[in-house]
Amino acid sequence: MESVLGYIFSTEFIIAILRMSTPLILCSMGVLLVRNSGVVCIAFESMMLAAALGGVLGSAYSRSLLVGLLCGIALSVLFAMLFGFFVLVLKANNMLVSLALNTLGSGGTVFILFAFTGDRGSSTSIQSLQFPTVNIPVIQDIPILGNILSGHNILTYVALVSVPVVYLILMKSPLGLRIRAVGENKNAAESLGTSAMKTQFVALFIAGIFAGLAGMYMSMAYVSAFTQDMIAGRGFIAIAAQNLGGFMPIPTLIWSLVFGASNAIANAFQAINMPPEFLQMFPYFSTVLGLMLVGMSINQQEKKKAAEIEEKSKLADACEGNG
Repeated sequence: MESVLGYIFSTEFIIAILRMSTPLILCSMGVLLVRNSGVVCIAFESMMLAAALGGVLGSAYSRSLLVGLLCGIALSVLFAMLFGFFVLVLKANNMLVSLALNTLGSGGTVFILFAFTGDRGSSTSIQSLQFPTVNIPVIQDIPILGNILSGHNILTYVALVSVPVVYLILMKSPLGLRIRAVGENKNAAESLGTSAMKTQFVALFIAGIFAGLAGMYMSMAYVSAFTQDMIAGRGFIAIAAQNLGGFMPIPTLIWSLVFGASNAIANAFQAINMPPEFLQMFPYFSTVLGLMLVGMSINQQEKKKAAEIEEKSKLADACEGNG
């Protein structure tokens, strides 16, 4: 147990949190944009899986990291646009479409992997390229701080930069204003000349890019190959982080880091021979616990507001009776 506590209070633990939070941050920023546009989508798991495989195959066969990046993003955006077509154009049920796409992503990636490589479970037979790590000049030479802030994969820095970028898009740009307007009241936005469907498609397109980067991080940075269902629920955890963050970038970032920390803690418990089932359960248990606690807090606030309204109503009735 002492070794676990020592790890938790070390710089290695902070580094592990950043590594494990990277796909959650990237994906949750995409979820944030889609949710603010008024669309409920849980198909991010399929977007990340498609990008993870697309990046590996694209970079392996072209020997170009840029081609791999474009292939991964293209497949992720394709799934996002498929969701938009069925839900926004054909008016299909968003949950059913999401589940169908997640199933397609799980089975389809294995089929495509087998078609290209002959392998069913992983892409170890082909050598894909990896996203590089970045050492920041000057900062890397600072004791302790340099170890924490420098030497991460480039997509980790992209994830951290994506938070202020999404904030600026949502709060400071005309596109963000249209996204929030459509999300708050679609009919009112359309009455002012804003195309709700077009705005929601744009939000889905940008979200597909973020989800694609998150998926490629898993197969081209976190590990060096694609494996079946390697996203392992991270798309759903990113959705939970966005929900707990109240549709705002900074709180969503904080919750993504919290869930990343829970993954890091689960890995730390491997040192004391904890049952593997517990280690696999821990990140998802922390997600459910977080949702439960926030839900209870919101429920208490709503009850308090209802009580205040009732008290004011009784006071107003009493004043009218006295009058």
